[in-house]
Amino acid sequence: MKRLNDLLRGLACVSVEGASDVEVAELVYDSRRVRPGSCFFAVRGTASDGHDYIPAAVAAGASVVVCERLPEPLPAGATFVRVADTNAAMGDLAAAFYDHPSRSLRLVGVTGTNGKTTTATLLYELVRASGCRAGLISTVVYRIDERSVEATHTTPDAIRLQSMMREMVDAGCEYCFMECSSHAIVQERIRGLHFAGGVFTNLTHDHLDYHKTFAEYLRAKKLFFDALPAGAFALTNADDRNGRVMVQNTAAAVHTYSLRAMADFRCRILEMHPDGMLLRIDGSEVWVGFLGRFNACNLLAVYGTAVLLGLDRQRVLQTLSSLRPVSGRFETIRAANGVTAVVDYAHTPDALENVLRTLGELRRPGQKLAVVCGCGGDRDRTKRPEMARIAVKYADTAIFTSDNPRHESPEAILDEMIAGLSPADRYLRIADRAEAIRTAVMLASPGDLLLVAGKGHETYQIVGDTKHPFDDREEVRRAFALFAGRTPDAGR
Repeated sequence: MKRLNDLLRGLACVSVEGASDVEVAELVYDSRRVRPGSCFFAVRGTASDGHDYIPAAVAAGASVVVCERLPEPLPAGATFVRVADTNAAMGDLAAAFYDHPSRSLRLVGVTGTNGKTTTATLLYELVRASGCRAGLISTVVYRIDERSVEATHTTPDAIRLQSMMREMVDAGCEYCFMECSSHAIVQERIRGLHFAGGVFTNLTHDHLDYHKTFAEYLRAKKLFFDALPAGAFALTNADDRNGRVMVQNTAAAVHTYSLRAMADFRCRILEMHPDGMLLRIDGSEVWVGFLGRFNACNLLAVYGTAVLLGLDRQRVLQTLSSLRPVSGRFETIRAANGVTAVVDYAHTPDALENVLRTLGELRRPGQKLAVVCGCGGDRDRTKRPEMARIAVKYADTAIFTSDNPRHESPEAILDEMIAGLSPADRYLRIADRAEAIRTAVMLASPGDLLLVAGKGHETYQIVGDTKHPFDDREEVRRAFALFAGRTPDAGR
């Protein structure tokens, strides 16, 4: 329980209508969750406007309403705090309500198109292996020390973020590693957080349904580094053409990492085998259970971040060798006949190309490579034909299927994917994802490679507004069991 006038200290308010000494029991932005004593934030969303629900919130007992415009007439029984930006105010007030927990953590934000989940998760695992307690905010799961919490967004809302970080501090955590999505940055979800450092992975084609242009997408990512304070560090990928752009206006101390150029932290792939890679990182050789240049880059970012946080270099390298891929990221499943399936979250053109290129480097003469992939509905449509072109470029057989169609027709999505392909391109079109996976397994010869891309760790498929149980990994295992012992021609 906090008093409103304590929470408002330092907050730029347009006006306060009503008593400022009222008590606030909790913070909410969903009018359906309001109870007596709540502070309700009227947030303008993409589908609805929280200002329309102010009367319902007051009727449910909200003691405070934070809004950008006052309702007319003004409902009795609540104090109204008018601000220029409700999202920004929510971040500031949430930080104050939970007593600024990020100030007691060494908080590192990871942003970029690909590699955020792997980098943040491996940092969490690395510091815990060093004997420290830590928290994690990722696409796959949230963790408060050892306790797992279901992840609803890559970066949750400001209230939930501050609440979880308060739990982390109370649980004795010293570190927190979090993914910072472009949506979260522009929507002020990370406002009020005190970052010890930030990491930039890469920037490629994604989320243009929301940001409209690549320039706006870049600007969203750059805002994170622009806001880093002096005393923090900014670790950027020198191999990405936008790496220097990200940090050109930051007050943080800039450091670089690279697989190709001069940088503060450097890495070279010495050998790559089906079960891992031998890397040389800053002059030391280390074997890791990961594959591909993109993972070498992720591991180098983890190494650089750990060193910048003050961890011992040699101990960090030793720990890197014991880490394993994140769930749904280049996760391998092998059939009895030697077919190897790789399940990966790759849902952007760059990520799909990286994984396919890595599999292409690993395959032996005569070993065929197939890919099953799709594109999500209600998301960036411009990447659909590009994903299809990449699939047919690298794979012997491409099977295009549904991802999470949401409110779009799966067939319409497939139409847009194959629009740029030529009659000579080898592909199949199977809208039912389970059937597409079964078909790929049925067509595979012993020893072949199969990539199932796009959903990775997800255990559901979104059709309309409903999440239906669906797990690529389980579907692959079922298909392997179904076709165990059969030749590619059997059962046709």
